[in-house]
Amino acid sequence: MSRNHDYDLLVVGLGPVGDALTALASLRGLSVLAIDKSPTPFPLPRAAVFDHEIMRIFQEIGVAGRILPLCRVPDRYQFRTASGDLLLDFPVKPLGAFGWAETYALHQPAVEAVLRERLAELGATIELGTTFEELEQDGDGVTATLLRDGERRSVRARYLVGCDGSWSPVREALGIKLDDYRFDEPWLVLDTIFDEPGDLPIVCQQICDPQRPVTYMAMSGKRFRWEFMLKPGEVPETMLADATIRDLVAPWNCADRMQVERKAIYRFHGLVAEKWRDGRVLLAGDAAHQMPPFAGQGMCSGIRDAANLAWKLAAVVLGGARESILDTYQVEREPHVRAIIETAIAMGKVVCMLDPDAAAQRDRDMLARKAAGAQDVSVAYPDLHGGGLISQTPQAGALLPQPQAPNGQRFDTLLNGAPALLGRHLPAETELDVQLLDLESVPLAPFRSAFDRWLDEINADAVLIRPDRHVFATGRADEILNLWSAAIGQPIAA
Repeated sequence: MSRNHDYDLLVVGLGPVGDALTALASLRGLSVLAIDKSPTPFPLPRAAVFDHEIMRIFQEIGVAGRILPLCRVPDRYQFRTASGDLLLDFPVKPLGAFGWAETYALHQPAVEAVLRERLAELGATIELGTTFEELEQDGDGVTATLLRDGERRSVRARYLVGCDGSWSPVREALGIKLDDYRFDEPWLVLDTIFDEPGDLPIVCQQICDPQRPVTYMAMSGKRFRWEFMLKPGEVPETMLADATIRDLVAPWNCADRMQVERKAIYRFHGLVAEKWRDGRVLLAGDAAHQMPPFAGQGMCSGIRDAANLAWKLAAVVLGGARESILDTYQVEREPHVRAIIETAIAMGKVVCMLDPDAAAQRDRDMLARKAAGAQDVSVAYPDLHGGGLISQTPQAGALLPQPQAPNGQRFDTLLNGAPALLGRHLPAETELDVQLLDLESVPLAPFRSAFDRWLDEINADAVLIRPDRHVFATGRADEILNLWSAAIGQPIAA
């Protein structure tokens, strides 16, 4: 690291996204300072679920085993009419293609505590109670002014990433505007604890009742969440009153044994920053995009940002890659985020219908299509594409499957953090910073049959896996390495 820089990376904001980015960047050898304005971690739950791709990222960070006992795997996610008829049904596989259950309900403070503990193990510098005030940047780095205990100081970093939430001061400092999807609905969010849950159902449901749309979720352990849509004319003060809350949960017969952990009014909306990179400053998580919660992908999307960005920053700072690869961050992530926002809004429009006649017609139409074998909303999100770090070969941009060996070992345990070339007929060595994983080698034996089938299906000998587990290219090994060399800006020595 140059004497002109205090750190390679300054991360502003330490929610789950900042935690994940700090961990992944530290694992890849970057020196990181991560700050948060709060002197203590946020103690109340916010995110409700995460998916198997995020657990795979937690696996890479080294905390999946610690986080797993803190979570519950729901059976399914359902949308039902007021009378209980099933409109949408999304079963949850206990073991998905990426090596973990497809969905986990979590208690966010407990998960964040594990991530913070891991940051200490990785040697990242963490400063709580530290506020970002302003920044200046040039072609060589970013100088940020920070405030802590009444004292201002300047910190110089090669790059700065704002993971500082929906009201991001970093985004404001850059003057970046938000693209608004014009979906804006106020909801009461009620997080509760039950020492004796009794007959509360262990499900995740959207109750599409025009009299009062409701979300009900069995969270991890003894925690349960309700979300109640505010109707026109209702005000937060009335909705937050204890008497109102007792009336709202009355159908569940549980008010007498319910401990309220959090009650708050949130506005569910869809927003995307117009620009996610300005020179050496980037945005991630809620600073870059916000979405309604109906698809359960808000925290997931931010942690995907972290996984996409961390390896690219390390490739530029430590690996000699051209800086322009950072432009692929928004090119790859924005279409994925927008697809999720549009899915969540489509779900929200199913849920948030208040006109009884329109809701009755919705129910008839959706039930008829469901009876014919169709489901109105899909949660199959697109692969990455564009930007130069995704080739035009079969499966490029997809997340690589993670098979498990008979002894429970997951494939990713063989990866060392570098890009990896996996397959048959591999070269004995390469000048590129690429890990070679020959399917005929002994360590790959437990996974060979799964990857042989996968490669045969796409008529390829090999696959180059990016550090974020996405497929760069498939085909012949020598052709793939040449494509990677051109894409990353690391020439193969003659």
